[in-house]
Amino acid sequence: MTPHSTDQRSRPDTGTATIPTQRRSRLATEMHTHLGGLPRTFWILFGGQLVNRIGGMVAAFLVLYLGAQGLSAGQIGAVLAARGVGSLVSQPLGGLLADRVGRRFTLLTGLVATSGALVLLGAVHPLPAMIAAAALLGSVSELYRPASSALVADVVPPAARAKAYGLLFWAVNLGFAVASLLAGFLAEHGYWLLFAVDAGTGLAFAVIIAVGIPRGTAGRPKPATGADRAGYRTALRDPLLVALVLLTLAYATLYNQAQVAIPLAIRDHGLPATVYGTAAAINGIVIVVLQPVLTTWLARFDRMKVLAVSWALVGGGMALTGLAHTAWQYCLVVVVWTIGEVGTAGFTAALVADLAPAQARGRYQAMFGWGWSAASLTGPTAGTFVYGTLGPAATWLGCLAIGALCGVGALALASRVARRRAAALGLSIA
Repeated sequence: MTPHSTDQRSRPDTGTATIPTQRRSRLATEMHTHLGGLPRTFWILFGGQLVNRIGGMVAAFLVLYLGAQGLSAGQIGAVLAARGVGSLVSQPLGGLLADRVGRRFTLLTGLVATSGALVLLGAVHPLPAMIAAAALLGSVSELYRPASSALVADVVPPAARAKAYGLLFWAVNLGFAVASLLAGFLAEHGYWLLFAVDAGTGLAFAVIIAVGIPRGTAGRPKPATGADRAGYRTALRDPLLVALVLLTLAYATLYNQAQVAIPLAIRDHGLPATVYGTAAAINGIVIVVLQPVLTTWLARFDRMKVLAVSWALVGGGMALTGLAHTAWQYCLVVVVWTIGEVGTAGFTAALVADLAPAQARGRYQAMFGWGWSAASLTGPTAGTFVYGTLGPAATWLGCLAIGALCGVGALALASRVARRRAAALGLSIA
């Protein structure tokens, strides 16, 4: 479809148009129950996400954990690749469940299953068992994300979505900063503590959802009819969404080097795990401090142009890692590319929400999230291969090139995205 098509993607969207009358009434009540200008359900998600991310220790330290188990770089890559393969199905399945079964059910199922998979991965030791456990973890760990993003779009008006998604991004990074500091010290006493805390906070998030969000508030949307029954057909026929997903995949592959190539480089310089923990914490702290200010300022500019500069800055900042040798140099480099990361906060998820038909929000967000899930495969696979065979210098030059290509791609889409978004907002206001 063209950007000016009159199909359901560009119709006026109040967030409840295709939802049954009874549920629409509940959502109307929900949207008038605001805290700080956003609905109560949003703040439940915010609090649960914060708790979950404070315990989100395993992903950032998985490379170091596997190395401590005596695995080679190639074996580490195999385990990470297995998790990536599993994650390819996680978000698409989560998006389908969110739209067909319900947001709340998908959130609870995904969180509980992820906690179980984390315990399993931390308990097994033979390489084949680790690979199988990693694949299981990947297949369930992203189930809840499309449901969470779709629920935000359900209860938050379009004009406030960038703020809402930006706040979730802020909560994730606040939690990540705390988790990174704690994990670096916990790892010195045994990596099993990281798995225990991560699984426990996932269950805590599930309890927050179960208690804080009534069944009817996040229930099942009205069943789709016609072509939309095909699942992802509507999303896949949206060229702007597909282009955004491909750019997201490239950027996420680049960004994954923060958890793959950077810890390998820190290890190769003989620095302890606490250095990586501190560097990761600095990443979260910079976002927590700068995002509220920068996001408000950046909102004045064209979103795709902001993303273009931000993606290029992350690539350039990652490339500077090749010049770092000491703890303070690694920390300084993290500050540089984190500033670029701040420029991505909330904008892409809000844009995807604007593009999505109400009955396909879970699947649109899953498509966007799939770019990140696929990068769980491409990032570690490419990162460990290039770092191990071509060397660190090739890795950092590759980061620079990917960041530049993402920036060029975003600029190429800027005018089309701006027209599409303006049309959608204009129809919504009218």
